[in-house]
Amino acid sequence: MQIVTVLGEAATDAARAHIEALIDQAEVVVPLSAKYGVLAIDGVTVVWERHTEFASYTLLRAGRTAELFDPADFDPVRALVYAGMPGEIIRATQIALVDAPEFDPVTMDLPRWFSDEATIVCDVADAMARIASDFRLNDDGYGRLLIHDRGLLHDEAGQLVLRLQELGNYRNMALLGLPLAQRLTPAVTRLEARLAELNQAVSQRASEDDRLLDELSFLSAELARLDAETRYRMSATRAYAQLSEDRLGSLNIGAVRGYQSLDDFTERRLVPALRTCNSFSARLDDLSRRAAWTSDLLRTRIDIALARQNRDLLASMDNRTHLQLRLQQTVEGFSVVAISYYLVSLIGYLLGAFTLVSHEVVMAITVPVVIVCVGVGLYRMHHHALR
Repeated sequence: MQIVTVLGEAATDAARAHIEALIDQAEVVVPLSAKYGVLAIDGVTVVWERHTEFASYTLLRAGRTAELFDPADFDPVRALVYAGMPGEIIRATQIALVDAPEFDPVTMDLPRWFSDEATIVCDVADAMARIASDFRLNDDGYGRLLIHDRGLLHDEAGQLVLRLQELGNYRNMALLGLPLAQRLTPAVTRLEARLAELNQAVSQRASEDDRLLDELSFLSAELARLDAETRYRMSATRAYAQLSEDRLGSLNIGAVRGYQSLDDFTERRLVPALRTCNSFSARLDDLSRRAAWTSDLLRTRIDIALARQNRDLLASMDNRTHLQLRLQQTVEGFSVVAISYYLVSLIGYLLGAFTLVSHEVVMAITVPVVIVCVGVGLYRMHHHALR
């Protein structure tokens, strides 16, 4: 019997604490480490193993049983393991390993243990074993897996059970991504439709660029949130699916005529779910790239519009500067006249006091000289300032 529980971040340490609580009632076969331990309680061996996201509890009992797949064979140890078990149970399976030569699952009354329309029978380990199951949850809360040992040597039986359980565990862990992808697909579809509308609006010249950029920023933020929410789960789904395929390939499965094989069942269950998750991730990545491309395009258009505005502003400033220069030159022309007028007056009065020539004649003589001198002086001053 094996029980698999999914652990959250908070339950990681709780899984070890839970198994440590059984030590007082058990014989320690393999000392507990951070991820592995083996205990023996009342004739039942409990193998505990903690993985990154889940923990498994495998209960082993040797010997024959009166009835296959009877959970009571593991009582009362089963109740001790369930008590306080952290996490959420995603898989609980009973495994019956039969090595009687006369036993053959095909000739036995399989509907007694399995659903007739969903029974899976195939050879594994190069036909050295035959398995049967329907991979369904029964009324007792457990799935069932029947293994017929047809000549396995040494520890091959244990290795076969381990690979079969790992295949089932990794398959179930890979399927955890499917509900998430199905739940968030409508949100991605809505964002995809909205991005198409925004792309249409961006292609129109009369669009409101500021409003579109704001909506694109919100859409990009939503995509980033969805990506952060799903990236780990989708990556884990691909990793678990690859592990399932590796375990499936190591079983060397052979078909039994008239029955569905394990690889057929795994392909039918796992491949569509994996493709759905991969399609969801691909849509999300493509949508993020398209949103980024549209944002870049819109920002480029806004930058071009701003450059045009800056160009027009600089041209307007240049025109105003030119007008101011013309006005300044006009004012400077009047300044030459005014300065020359006062200088002529001063010079005329000064020279008129020492000459016999009349005041009017002196002023008339000095006017052209003063104007030339003032003009040359202003020109040299401008020339010096511009250097």
